[in-house]
Amino acid sequence: LTVRNEERGDNTGRPAHTTKMESIQVIEECQNPTADEILSWAQNFDKMMKTPSGRNIFREFLRTEYSEENLLFWLACEDLKTEQNKDVIEEKARIIYEDYISILSPKEVSLDSRVREVINRNLLDPNPHMYEDAQLQIYTLMHRDIPRFLNSQIYKSLVESTMGSTSET
Repeated sequence: LTVRNEERGDNTGRPAHTTKMESIQVIEECQNPTADEILSWAQNFDKMMKTPSGRNIFREFLRTEYSEENLLFWLACEDLKTEQNKDVIEEKARIIYEDYISILSPKEVSLDSRVREVINRNLLDPNPHMYEDAQLQIYTLMHRDIPRFLNSQIYKSLVESTMGSTSET
């Protein structure tokens, strides 16, 4: 009997790397967005990021750009901010570090050295807001992806499908 440890790739040919937090954040439950909502995302990135449907469609786009980890990191930080229990905060902070900050992680996010130093200091005494500087940097990176997102087939198809369904009614 031979046991092989193979990484299964997704249909992009890229190996699948599952992070500890990723299992929690599969696809957010949400209502289908309205045509007005979808069009508003083109004008307001913050509005899109506040809605589960907006994050889901943007995540789908980021996956095609090989930068889905940015949104996963941002969501993990949002989740950490809601935590009150010190033991849970320490555990989640460590998992976020291992999944997205560590240079050994396949889903490492791109952060500057100043922010990494702050995180390393904060790891000594984790708190729910310890990743805020890093989260802001990643949010800014994602915001820069908006022009490509709005021109992507994913966004255009969504606009067409909702416009088609509203004109039929």
